[in-house]
Amino acid sequence: MPCSRGLAQYGKPGTGTQIITPRHWYQRTIASRVLLPIAFLFGLVVRARRLAYRMGLLPSASAGIPVVIIGNLVVGGSGKTPLALHVSECLRSAGWSPAILLRGYGGSASRPLAVTHASDPAVAGDEAVLLAGRSRSPVWVGADRVQAVRALRAAHPDVDVLVMDDGLQHYRLRRDLEIVVVDGREFGNGWMFPAGPLREPVSRLNSVDAVVSHGSRMDGYAMRLDCHEAVRLGNALERRSLAGFSGHPVHAVAGIGDPERFFGQLRAGGMLVKPHPFPDHHPFSQQDIDFGDGVPLLMTEKDAVKLRAYASPERDWWVVPVTADVDPAFDAWLLATLRDMRDRLPLGALTGSDVTSIGRAASEPEQEHGRKR
Repeated sequence: MPCSRGLAQYGKPGTGTQIITPRHWYQRTIASRVLLPIAFLFGLVVRARRLAYRMGLLPSASAGIPVVIIGNLVVGGSGKTPLALHVSECLRSAGWSPAILLRGYGGSASRPLAVTHASDPAVAGDEAVLLAGRSRSPVWVGADRVQAVRALRAAHPDVDVLVMDDGLQHYRLRRDLEIVVVDGREFGNGWMFPAGPLREPVSRLNSVDAVVSHGSRMDGYAMRLDCHEAVRLGNALERRSLAGFSGHPVHAVAGIGDPERFFGQLRAGGMLVKPHPFPDHHPFSQQDIDFGDGVPLLMTEKDAVKLRAYASPERDWWVVPVTADVDPAFDAWLLATLRDMRDRLPLGALTGSDVTSIGRAASEPEQEHGRKR
């Protein structure tokens, strides 16, 4: 069944979640009287831009290999990066040669760049460095995804599938599969940016290939983020079970899209959490986490790549790696779909302004999405 709902159904009486409608939101906030007209105009621009790609008025390019988009509809993180890592490792285990491509948000790189675990996150972006440290696949960044794919394929001619962490709204590069992650925050107040968190309207879900539900009530393949141990920042050989922190106070630092998700995971493990939320992609300094009380500090992997320059084996700083645990039916669907593509589509070179080769732009008919049966 389609997983888009009427806005008034996002909250249910008796669940502790408030029902929010556009009218309620408009009446409750003075700021919305300014932001809603801007959001309306933003929504018009978003729809017009997508329509222009569907009609071929704006050119799109094919990567020459299958492209799998891992995206979301809202501003901020929703678990895309762990899922991108899971997808790339799943494909590699099945005999594919994947590469991962990101915009490199938060980094200063102006040209396509190959990323390693030792790359500077200020240049490549924190998520790219995180992925390069954990993935066995090539990781590249580039604000111009078309140019980045050209450089990536020239450097790695064996790559036969591309996994894009984010990029759902980057229509210049054509795509074969669109996978949207929806987390527990779902769609907030249901409004377009800046009055709400939406990059595209909720109806966009009707045209994607699959929805991965990460703690949300949306129909789709279920995913959860598992964490069982902590690694000392400054000495990766020293590991400690998270259960060892249970019952003790800890500082928890998170500069991710939903810091409370990380804090909640630690509280569920019995820790007495002192939370320190920061904006997503926050450029950390040592002073940000110098609390001076000797209490252990736990952080996300994404934040750790920016704080490792200040780490030492003596500091009681710990990184908590997470792994995406995804419904096995998702992996089966993904591999079967890509096998079918490989059988019927030839591999080719990257082409500009190509509207007939591998990959679809925004011109495909809308289809029901979510769990494939």
